This record gives sequence, C-alpha cells and structure tokens, in this order.
Amino acid sequence: MIDRRIFLTNLTVAALLASRSAGAQQPGGLHRIGWLSPASAADGLPNLEALRAGLREFGYVEGQNITIETRWADGRSERLPQLAGELVRLPVDVLCTAGSQASAAAKRATSTIPIVFANVAFPDQTGLVASYPRPGGNITGIAFIGPEYGKRLELLKEAQPRLSRVALIYNPDNRGSVLALQETQRWATDLSIRLEPHKFRGPQDFEKVFGAIAGKRAEALMTTADPLIASYRRRIVDFAAKHRLPSMYPTRDFVIAGGLMFYGGSIAEMYRRGAAYVDRILKGTKPADLPVEQPIKFDMVINLKTAKSLGMSIPQSLLLRADEVIE
Repeated sequence: MIDRRIFLTNLTVAALLASRSAGAQQPGGLHRIGWLSPASAADGLPNLEALRAGLREFGYVEGQNITIETRWADGRSERLPQLAGELVRLPVDVLCTAGSQASAAAKRATSTIPIVFANVAFPDQTGLVASYPRPGGNITGIAFIGPEYGKRLELLKEAQPRLSRVALIYNPDNRGSVLALQETQRWATDLSIRLEPHKFRGPQDFEKVFGAIAGKRAEALMTTADPLIASYRRRIVDFAAKHRLPSMYPTRDFVIAGGLMFYGGSIAEMYRRGAAYVDRILKGTKPADLPVEQPIKFDMVINLKTAKSLGMSIPQSLLLRADEVIE
C-alpha cells in the first residue's frame, strides 16, 4: 500500500555543519524573497501559498521580517529571463523558482544570489545542479524522481488493461518536460503502449493539440509535470471529459478538477519544503551545501465519480492501494 508522502530530508546535518557566510543578514532584518513562475498569478498562486505556509512554520511573516517580490510570466515562458533580471536587480536575498524553465532563467540571471527551486524534473541532467548530494553553485531545491513518470503510465494501464495508445502533452521548451517524455516512452515500450507526444508552449497551442489528440483517437491522456501545463489544468481536464479519455496526471489538482487519476509526490509539499532551504540560506548556509531533496513516498488519488462518468470499473487492486478515493 502506498504510504502518506514522506520527504527525504538531508538538510539537518548540512545545516549543522555549514557556517554562516560573512554577508548573511542578521536575525531581525527584513529579508527580501523573490518568486518567479511561468504561470499567471491566478493559476500559480497555490504554489506560492504553499511556500508562504512553510515560511510561517519557520517564523517568517510578511511585513515583519520578510517581503516577497513576485514575478509571473502569465503563460509566456519567453518572459522569464526578463523577469528573473528584474528580481536580481532589486536585489532579492533568495530567489524561489517554480519549475525547470524559471529555475534555468534564474540561474542564467545570477551566479551569486541563492536560488531555491521546486517542482523540477531531472535537475542534474538539465544542468541546473552538478548532482543531487552536491548541487554546487548557487542553486538547490526539491526535485521529482524520474521513475514516477513511467509508473503513472503503468498504473493507467492497470486501470485499463486493453490500453494501447496514449496521448502525452509536454512542453518542448522545458528540458525537464522533454526528459519526462523520454522516461515515459521507455516505459511505454515495455508496456506495449504507443505514446503520442503533443507539444504545448502556451494557450495558443490548445486548438492544435486538442485537435490532434481527437483526430488520432487516443485512448487515454497524460501530461508531464510542467508548471505551465498545470496552470491550464481545467481546460485539459474538461477536454478529457468531453472526449471520454481516461487520464493520469502529475498533480492532485488535476484530479480535484475532475481528472481520473494522480500518482506522485505532492507539488504543494515541494514548495512548502522549499521554505526550509530559504530558512537555512538566510541563516548563512550556502546552497551548494544543501543536497537536493526528492520524494521517496508517493500518493495515488482516484476520482471514482470520473470513472463512473467514463463507464470504467477501477480494479479493486488499485482502489486498495489508493491513498484517497473521490466519490
């Protein structure tokens, strides 16, 4: 049975061993934290709120000892470098980033301001960090673990054993999303599933993507865990419902919106855990001394109401392993 999510925490030892940097702000000062996201404020606010909740657990209150400067790309990822530059010029004491594209833009914008990322796939393979235990440079944070992408496909196949053709929406401008596609493709081969990838760079692509998926008569739908894609979860879920497509998603929010299944680590928890990095950095620990975290336990959520609307009967073996069943 899949347990409740538990995050592997390597911060304690590193925090005890790391000395305060000479330029660290003293306790009681007003720290400025930057936030950079490819989404809009309306769609990406839950992630920021999760970070805020984590910061409050460490005693940080906006207007008292921190301020948060937000920059939203509103679904236009090409704006991320400009927005990252704005935060660097303020400057901020720590720059928090949502996803791979925002993190890469922040890293290009500064080599000195500490960067804390969350919701990032394969940060070692994309060049964000040197390695998980020793990220190096000025960037660290919380990442996905690769096999969960293929595991989602495996669980979808278990829910619908005759499944042979799956559409996957991914962001070709996000290196992490491309690697997620490749990881899923490896599993698809072993599962005798034909994976049909569809490129999504922004809302202007919906008509083309949805038309192609419908035209090829896909039997199910998946997306990669890209913050830009996730910000349009309602439109994607509605499309899947309209075309009666069983679906597997990388965040719980999709299932709450009416998607069929979710499997993976909690996105909100990733951002909340990011606050621990911010706290250690503000107290003087260098990002290079803070290992990148990964989830080691995962949740599975099944929306039975959606299954019934699709005429599906979810196997009892899946229902028994689910952490949450929505009826």
